[in-house]
Amino acid sequence: MSANTSFASSFPSSAPAADPFAARHGKSLPSELRTEAAGMTWTAFVAVYAPCNGPFRLGSWSETKTGPGMWDFEATLGIGESICKTGASAPGPVSAMTSMLYDAGCAIEILSYHQHEIGHRTATFLLCESAGIRLWAMGIGESRTESTLRAMISGANRLRPA
Repeated sequence: MSANTSFASSFPSSAPAADPFAARHGKSLPSELRTEAAGMTWTAFVAVYAPCNGPFRLGSWSETKTGPGMWDFEATLGIGESICKTGASAPGPVSAMTSMLYDAGCAIEILSYHQHEIGHRTATFLLCESAGIRLWAMGIGESRTESTLRAMISGANRLRPA
């Protein structure tokens, strides 16, 4: 190998990356997720950790401050074949969505929470648990809140597949 040839260029570019998020966005996955996702292509990673199919879908989301440390949150959720408006009073969007998902039949607990800014968007990675099952989920959104909510929906869909 000549001095002008880089080590990385000696490998085919089509090979899956050890960290598919880092390969795409230049930032590492949380270490446990990085180990789990090692060798996946970006397409496979998104299909597993941010599934578009499943019983839960997020439509609209709104929040109104009601007092010191409390908010009213409203969401339109697709749940199976139904679309419903739901709401919760909570100190923040994570606790509100947790309540909404619980009311919809998916008790979800967040064990680990990680975020990365990726350009003008945010990626959120959650280690979720329900009924003794632990798994990672990802959401990408235009804000920290949107990406977190999308990651929670991804987690619910992974925990309760269609």
